[in-house]
Amino acid sequence: MASAPSAVSVTLYRDPDREPDQQINREWPRGFAMINETRTVTLPPGESTIRFEGVAEGMVAVSAIVTGLPGGTIEKNRNADLLSPAALVDGTLGNRVTITRTNPATGAESAESAVVRTRADGGLVLQTAQGYEAVRCAGIPEKLTFDRVPDGLSAQPVFSIDTRDASGGTYQVQLTYIAWGFDWQAHYVGTFQDAASSSKEKLHLRSWLTLVNDNGQSFEDATLLVVAGKLNVESDYQGLSDPPQGRGLNLTCYPLGSTAEGSPEGGGAYPAPPPPPAPMAAYDNIVVTAQARGMMEKASPVAMVATEEALGDLKLYRVPERVSVSSKSMKQVAFLDRDAVEGELEYRFSCSPWDNSADAQALRRVLRTKNDRKHGLGVALPMGGVTLFEPSSAGELLVGEETLRDYAEGQDVEIGLGESPNAFALCARQTEAEPGDEGNPWLPTRATLTNANRHPIKVRVELGRPADWALRKKVKGMSVKDGQWVIERTIPAGTSVNIDWEIRSAEAEES
Repeated sequence: MASAPSAVSVTLYRDPDREPDQQINREWPRGFAMINETRTVTLPPGESTIRFEGVAEGMVAVSAIVTGLPGGTIEKNRNADLLSPAALVDGTLGNRVTITRTNPATGAESAESAVVRTRADGGLVLQTAQGYEAVRCAGIPEKLTFDRVPDGLSAQPVFSIDTRDASGGTYQVQLTYIAWGFDWQAHYVGTFQDAASSSKEKLHLRSWLTLVNDNGQSFEDATLLVVAGKLNVESDYQGLSDPPQGRGLNLTCYPLGSTAEGSPEGGGAYPAPPPPPAPMAAYDNIVVTAQARGMMEKASPVAMVATEEALGDLKLYRVPERVSVSSKSMKQVAFLDRDAVEGELEYRFSCSPWDNSADAQALRRVLRTKNDRKHGLGVALPMGGVTLFEPSSAGELLVGEETLRDYAEGQDVEIGLGESPNAFALCARQTEAEPGDEGNPWLPTRATLTNANRHPIKVRVELGRPADWALRKKVKGMSVKDGQWVIERTIPAGTSVNIDWEIRSAEAEES
């Protein structure tokens, strides 16, 4: 038998099929983890079997590697049965147990020895000095007491290997394996330093790693690492894990009733025991009041922040202190804390040649920054949610929520803040002609931009891809950005601005 782990390392990988806008499925996490355990074993001379108790129930046994043994591994096995009422009965077949009966009238108990004569897949029959009887079919309380746990049964999942050592001895070994039923994601909380009154903004950005372990096993004082990036995973870890199951004991008694009246439906079945009480919620929702949140923001800097390391094209975050990855639990660990992230607030509007509406539309607000040190970042940003707050006379108020994809260092980052209540645009053709009319005419088009804010705003009008549309009568601020024609203008406070151009299908340019 191997000792309990003296050191544990847990490396978490996200669900490779989860998209940025999808949250962790807390009831069915589909990520996985690489578990590394250091244990001590003492081997006799010759061949022996080493049992590793307490491995993750989602263990993918074919992935397991054991190093540090002088004779290597001859064979490895995953136990298929956990200690349970049914397994206990099956393992005691033909052996003696003690049956204790309680007199319901007096409460007196009487015990006698009995031999188990049937397996647990039907009624449980014992042989006593009085003959054969079915357990719990006499209508009085009965219980069985077993002298020992049958060989091969354990309350925790077990992984075992056969090895050979000519001389025997004590060794420190490493057990490494993949386990199913984990996941993680990031969430960012940003607070603007001042109320948005200009295009240039600074915010305090903090991020947390949310970890989920759906296995029934805990990993105490573990070295914790998480890997960001999308892996190409071909194996079905869920199918390969095949966790062992604890089997209940289904007791069936003889039929009740009479031959004349017949037996009631299901009359022979002893009612199944009531389900165990539900455990305390493993994934409690955490509610933070505005007052409590303010206290959190004003507290001292986060003491434990995960550090970033390169892992090929992926990014690895290492938590500097040991933590416990508890069973059926969710944990949060800080991994990013930046005081002055610089960004630019931009208002956007799409104006297609097909648009010809008489109603103004609200402009979309987007916070743009660059993931580099100059802008206060410069680290890989794993995908996850982002929540932004803005100070006001009433305290910090929510101004937007968005989801982020993975952003590498050096990439442009955009965070949507929703529609503005004070900035609008109207897009309309100044002709009766339409795109696709005969001759592919040039279409005079006008965008009217209105800024009802008390401060100027920067607006980007998106006109379409150059591969689809040709433009003439180019105006100030017109260029190609992010693969499409755009017009960028600063609109003064309390004013409206008209912008005119001409556009037609790019097919005419090719012909």
